[in-house]
Amino acid sequence: MALTLPLAPERFMFSTEARHDRPPLVLIVNDQEWSTRALESMLAPNGFAVLRAYTGSKGLERAQASRPDIVLVGAALPDMDALDLCARLREDPRIAPSTPIIITTTGRPSRSERLAALRAGAWDYVGQPVDAEELLLRFEAYVRAKHDADRARDEGMIDALTGLYSLTGLSRRARELGAQAYRGRDSMACIVFRTEGPDHDPAVEAAVGAFANRLRALGRTSDVIGRIGGAEFAVFATGADDHGAHALIARLVDGALSPDVGEISVGYFAVGDFREAHLQPHDMLSRASEAMRRGAPGRQTLVN
Repeated sequence: MALTLPLAPERFMFSTEARHDRPPLVLIVNDQEWSTRALESMLAPNGFAVLRAYTGSKGLERAQASRPDIVLVGAALPDMDALDLCARLREDPRIAPSTPIIITTTGRPSRSERLAALRAGAWDYVGQPVDAEELLLRFEAYVRAKHDADRARDEGMIDALTGLYSLTGLSRRARELGAQAYRGRDSMACIVFRTEGPDHDPAVEAAVGAFANRLRALGRTSDVIGRIGGAEFAVFATGADDHGAHALIARLVDGALSPDVGEISVGYFAVGDFREAHLQPHDMLSRASEAMRRGAPGRQTLVN
């Protein structure tokens, strides 16, 4: 993997608050020594601790023991397929579901390879050439998102089955997002999904877990995603009016549809100016849920 020279540490060094009481830990699972060294030479001077594993089985073992903040998986491992390792990491209850997994390759990944990686639970697929500054900024965002999710889980805001926000956690984070949209007079959307699961059985935990994994992989870092009960999920997104909600729905549904998920029902409610709308996030959630149950999306766009 071709990398530019490491950036100045003072630019990207994590603060004590961001990293809690330790530097963020990156587990690199890759049997290519030169590639691993190149990544480590970029990460270490910029506030990251690095742990190595040269096989998929050893990577799984070290992930279970060390609970890393990010896992970088080489696309070509000597003992298992990288996608299989991603899936096994996602299925392991000892590894936080909020842990970012990024597949790395020396080539340029195709669209089908990126989609396959997302379906396996990866957050990203990084190919050559690599922009070190962009990659460090992404890693910083990933680590902050993981720490937020870990903190929420510790406070009982995380749904145990899916690793997404519970209804309590979703409500709290949606209020924070609403306050941000209110200050910036930004657009905001709430989208509600329900998966019927195989044979239209909404109680099938495998379908619920599979759909949750896809939402987590396909959602933006800024989106607030939670399970609101049974097989129903909600996504709150700022910067998404009526048109943006349609685009977000299309992306999420297109990436989530699969035999193990089954049929997906969708409803949404969007506003063009959250301050002008005079609504609370729970109002938007109620209207999006009602639209989903009616079988037709709810539509309202308020523009300043």
